[in-house]
Amino acid sequence: MLTLRCPYCGFDADETELTPGGEAHLKRYGPGSDDAEFEAYLFHRANPKGVHLERWRHAYGCGKWFLAARDTATLEVFGTYSAQTLEPPAEIVAAIKAKRPDWSAP
Repeated sequence: MLTLRCPYCGFDADETELTPGGEAHLKRYGPGSDDAEFEAYLFHRANPKGVHLERWRHAYGCGKWFLAARDTATLEVFGTYSAQTLEPPAEIVAAIKAKRPDWSAP
């Protein structure tokens, strides 16, 4: 079972208490973008097997959105961090690179 620590309330929540929100750190396109950019934002994802940066909501806890780095093949969690962070913290990147040296941040 997937368990993530909410960085806001510090509670270890299992997947039944969380709501997934998709890939993190996407460049969002809105008014003024062309159709190809908006289509790519909505539908085109690489979705490789391995480490992903994802958005999660602590739905049955504090209700806040946060980001998590985890391996989709093993469910190994490398860490969680605030949703307002523009890139993964250095300690999480170091933890990922220690186990997956070929990984690079998006």
